[in-house]
Amino acid sequence: MITLKGTSIYLRALEPEDLEFIYHIENDETIWEVSNTQTPYSKFLIRQYLENAHQDIYEAKQLRLAICENDSNKAMGLIDLFDFDPKNKRAGIGIVIQNQANRGKGYGKEALSLLIDYSFVHLQLHQLFANIGVENEASSHLFSTFGFEKIGVKKDWIYSNNQFQDEAIYQLINTKKE
Repeated sequence: MITLKGTSIYLRALEPEDLEFIYHIENDETIWEVSNTQTPYSKFLIRQYLENAHQDIYEAKQLRLAICENDSNKAMGLIDLFDFDPKNKRAGIGIVIQNQANRGKGYGKEALSLLIDYSFVHLQLHQLFANIGVENEASSHLFSTFGFEKIGVKKDWIYSNNQFQDEAIYQLINTKKE
């Protein structure tokens, strides 16, 4: 059995009951920069998305999981694999913890560790990448903790608050025998 359970949190598939949670995350303008969102999402569109969440990663080319505390089924964040490319054995990875009060407690670190292991062991990926705004020191530190290396900067990549901002690309190569 594949377990995506850590000491404090576990990762689970999205459920129809996550509609309100996802609606609030997708419509929280304070995190639009990290999620590349530009417009609000309706509950109708999110409901449709949840109805198709049963597709596997090979079909959808992405995997979105809820981050939950071990003693709860209530989501506190999301972690994604996106741009899944099985031929070249790579995917992008992104994470968000919704409530500011839950950040800095190690939940994101534990979730990222679980998804990295899942990606390399079960999906047999060779590499993961993350796109992180250069101003986002917390995410840069988090990903660097796991050996992600900053391999470049995309100049003026994100337009936010009437100005352009740079975005760094981080990469983690699986050095274990595949």
